[in-house]
Amino acid sequence: MRKKRNNNKPFTAMFRFYEELNDFLPEEKRKITLHYNFDGNPSIKDAIEAQGIPHTEIDLIIVNEKSVGFEYHLKNGDHVGVYPMFESIDISPLVKLGEYPLRTPKFILDVHLGKLARLMRLCGFDTLYRNDYDDPEIIELSVSQKRIILTRDRALLHARIITHGYCLRSTNAFEQLSEVIRRFDLNIIAPFSRCLSCNGTLDPVDKASISDQLESKTKMYYDRFFRCKGCGRIFWKGSHFEKLESFVNRYRVSKR
Repeated sequence: MRKKRNNNKPFTAMFRFYEELNDFLPEEKRKITLHYNFDGNPSIKDAIEAQGIPHTEIDLIIVNEKSVGFEYHLKNGDHVGVYPMFESIDISPLVKLGEYPLRTPKFILDVHLGKLARLMRLCGFDTLYRNDYDDPEIIELSVSQKRIILTRDRALLHARIITHGYCLRSTNAFEQLSEVIRRFDLNIIAPFSRCLSCNGTLDPVDKASISDQLESKTKMYYDRFFRCKGCGRIFWKGSHFEKLESFVNRYRVSKR
């Protein structure tokens, strides 16, 4: 008769999580080999997420020196290495778990990331955000519109149907923006092209056609205006524009 371990789970696999995947682990479990006890025949995806790592963060799994997919079922004695997204190493001959990058990245943010949403829109990134989205709605929009979910709630990224998502490490919106730009290798090519309030695109509008909506000093000093196709708000390059332009350029430089 097989003697069971103290936790009543008869099987054990050894896991090692690499690089930034350790961010999701308690400090005492980081960068060491972990003994994972289990019973039955769980998929390796379920075993990894049971340890707190969202599947959207993973690019490669090696079991007993062979690359496997999420559908692999864990076996007693397996030695598992789990790796994050690779930026500079070509792993195309192996089983790459993540979907191919989206050609035109679009994002949807959870309800706690309103400030980040405005910063991303300022940079020109297509960014859905509402402070009343619930998790099922975020997931449905992500899948139907092929949008990348950004969140600090790792549990949200465990949904099996999600293919693109990222759990932000920082709680600071400006640092979060840097994270997103680096993580998805983004280029800021169309800043000031989206409405900060609703994400709609901005089109040039004739000054005469909106003259009745402008303050007298605005009409006196500015001639170029833009209107949001979504909510109709009017924008122009006011006295604060140079500061905003400097802000965007800092993120362009930091990416290099």
